[in-house]
This record gives sequence, structure tokens and C-alpha cells, in this order.
Amino acid sequence: MTIPAVAAIVGSSGYLDIHPERKVSVFKNPYILGLTSVASIGGLLFGYDTGVISGALLYIKDDFPAVKNSHFIQETIVSMAVAGAIVGAAVGGWINDHYGRKKATIIADAIFILGAIVMSAAPNPYTLILGRVFVGLGVGIASVTAPVYIAELSPSEIRGSLVATNVLMITGGQFISYLVNLAFTQVPGTWRWMLGVSCVPAVVQFFLMLLLPESPRWLYINNRESEAIIVLGKIYDFDRLEDEIALLTAQSEQDRQKRDDVSYGHVFKSKEIRLAFLAGAGLQAFQQFTGINTVMYYSPTIVQMAGFHSNELALQLSLIVAGLNAAGTVLGIYLIDHAGRKTLALYSLGGVIVSLIILSVSFFNQSSATTTNQNDLYGWLAVAGLALYIAFFSPGMGPVPWTVNSEVYPQEYRGMCGGMSATVNWISNLIVAQSFLSIAEAAGTGPTFLLLAVIAVVAFLFVVFFVPETKGLTFDEVELLWRERAWGKNPHTKTLLERGNQSY
Repeated sequence: MTIPAVAAIVGSSGYLDIHPERKVSVFKNPYILGLTSVASIGGLLFGYDTGVISGALLYIKDDFPAVKNSHFIQETIVSMAVAGAIVGAAVGGWINDHYGRKKATIIADAIFILGAIVMSAAPNPYTLILGRVFVGLGVGIASVTAPVYIAELSPSEIRGSLVATNVLMITGGQFISYLVNLAFTQVPGTWRWMLGVSCVPAVVQFFLMLLLPESPRWLYINNRESEAIIVLGKIYDFDRLEDEIALLTAQSEQDRQKRDDVSYGHVFKSKEIRLAFLAGAGLQAFQQFTGINTVMYYSPTIVQMAGFHSNELALQLSLIVAGLNAAGTVLGIYLIDHAGRKTLALYSLGGVIVSLIILSVSFFNQSSATTTNQNDLYGWLAVAGLALYIAFFSPGMGPVPWTVNSEVYPQEYRGMCGGMSATVNWISNLIVAQSFLSIAEAAGTGPTFLLLAVIAVVAFLFVVFFVPETKGLTFDEVELLWRERAWGKNPHTKTLLERGNQSY
């Protein structure tokens, strides 16, 4: 999308065309790469927690007969972390806006560490569930904070790639969790080690975050300009730094005037923000309802449903799925700033639809298979469907929802709207995690995957009609995009800087 009136806004495509020497490269700036790496450890915690429980659950069932005999308790152990994450995401937006991205991350780490200790020492399923709630609280806060912190530190031209790095850490955490699961399969206290070691990255991030700066945009809006300038000076060269400071100063004046009016009711008086939230929250919901965490939470269980009953073999096959997830996210980091967010999501969903149909067909046919060879054939077809699903999902619908949500909201609403959108993600996650095994048991595994395929078709249409392309746009240009969608094109539309004290 071209917005001539703002072609010279700092960081816009027009500005960078005029000053190509001011572009920032990821690998030529070790400072921003370091900030992103530390911040995205929150994504690692997110990914490890969602992945590790799938393998640990196999051994928790062996230790606690009550768990083995109840699908409801199994689903509760999995989903209570998600329930905690719903609360964490909901309060995480408020913590971000009032105390900053840095303190929010430190708080998330402390809660996560507590949860990991409780889980590893749990004497019964109910204490384990309590630990899962604490871990979920930490993950929920981190899921809001990490993308916003990274986005606000990132130059617009590489923002998508850097935010997608957080998603790479999520998928990398899931992959590591499967390696850890395999490593501890023969160790006494198997699942306790699997769950307990998750506190290690949280401890590392806790201490590293004490050394890192706050987001310069948050610092500016809270009258701490000198600290923000020091941070920005390590990201941009002098000429662009002057322009970035001038833009931030003007934006922050406006944001301070609006900040006291920020409330959930006030946010949705704005048609632009309603549209932005529809796109952002819709993407988060469809990310879950198209089945990703069905696959990640229950992939060893799904493999066993496909006829591979050995715990070790189920974990080994699931490790391949997790590896494809991480590898696909690496591809997504490249494509998200080249192909664009919307295009990537559409290609991803197209592949997801085909993959879910393959999974559905394999389980439909397996249930009616009359020979061992046929049963094995359809079992391997199900594993291939899982692998294909991840190969298509991970480059697109993995990073796109988090990237879009880190950039579509105005500064003064970013923490709040990001928190609400992440809450939608976790609520959707909870619904899927708590219902998958029960639906599969009641309706059959084939029909369950077919239902997910239908939802993926709806998601495809949603992206076509409601999600705009934000590739390469500055935060100012994104706001103007929503104004144009809300009120139509107007060549005389003012930029944010020209609007001054005008409120929504």
C-alpha cells in the first residue's frame, strides 16, 4: 500500500528510498540482535512449556493411575497452563503499560520459575495442576511482552523478521522439549526432570533482563527521553537517530495526552481500533482453532492413535514434527519481510487445509482397515500428514499472528490491545487443549481433523477479507491504513503529527 502523504516518515519505504544508507541490517547490528535474543527467551519458555507436556504426560500417567484412567484429568493437566496464560495475558497488557516491558518480563520469569519448581516436586496430580497454572501465568505475561518489546526496539524495515525470531524461539523451545523428553526417558523421575529443567532459561533471562534497557517508546511516553536516546543511539546512525527522535518526540506528546483516557471502553469507541482488533484477535483465534496446539500438545498421543504404541517411538516421530516446526519458522523469518504477512498467511492456510484433509482421510481409512499392512500404511500416512501440516503452518500462521499484533495498534493502546488479543489466543488454546481428546473419543479422530480443516477454510476467507498487508509500514503508516479502511480514502487525510491534539 502506498501512502504518498507520509512517504518521508522516518522508517517508511519512501524515507528509506531517499536514504538507503540509513537502512538497518539485522546481522550488522549486534546490539539489536542481542536485545532480540534475550527478549525472545520468553518465546522459548512458551514453546518449551507447550511441547514438554506432550511427552511428560506419557509418564505422568504411569505414576498416577487417576491420570491414566481419566481423559478429563489429562486434558486438565495440559490445559491449566493455558488457563493460567489467559489470566497472564489479560493482566500482562496492564503490567506492560504501567511498569514497562522490562519489568513485565522479569515478573513473568519469576512466576515461571516458581511454577517449574512446584511441578517438578508435585506429590499428586492436583499439585502438578497448580504448578501448571503458575507456569501458564508466566508464559501468558511473556507472550504479550516479548513481541511488543522487540517490535518497539526494531527498525520498521526488519521489524517482521525480528518479531518472528520470538516465534522461532517458541518452535525452538518445542523442539528442545522433545529432545529433553527423549533424554530423560530412562532417568528415574522422568517427567519431573522434563518439567523441572524449564526453569533454567527463565533464570537466565531473569538475570540478563536486569542488564537490558526498557523499550525506548515506553521510555518516551513516560518522560524518560534521555534514557530512550541512549538506547536509540545504539540502533541507528546519527542522521537517522535525529529523525527518529524528532518523530518519537511528536508522537509521545500526543500519546501522553491520550494516556489518561485509555480504558477498555474508550478503546472500542474508535472504529479504526475495532477493525485492528478484529484482524489481530481473529488471527490469534484462528491460529489455535486450525489445530496447531492440538498437534504440539498431543502429537505423541496422535502418533499412538495412528498405531505406533511405543512411548519412545512416539516421541521420536514427534521430534521430527517439532524439528520441521522450527525449520519452517526460520523460513518464515525470511519470508515475512519479503513475501509479506497476508500472502504468507494465505499460502500457509492453503497447505494446512490439504494437510488436515490427509490426516482426516488416514484416520477414516485406518478405522476401517482390514489388514495389518493397511493399518500400517494409514498410520504412516497420518505421520506424513502431521509433518506436512507443520511444514505449511510454521512459516506462516506461526509468526504472522504475533507479528501483526505487535504492529497494528497505536502506541497508547499497544499493551492493552496486545494483551486482549493474546488473551483471545490463550482462550482459543484452552478450548482446543481441553476438548481435543474428548471430541476425538466421541466423534472419532478422522471427523475431528475434518472439522479443523473446515475451520481452516473459514480462516483463509477471514485473512482474505479482514487482514491488511503491513509489510514494511511504519507504526504511523499502519494507523493511517486503519483510518483509510474505517473512513475511506481521503487525499487530505492528516498524518498523526498533523493531527496534534485530535482524539479518537
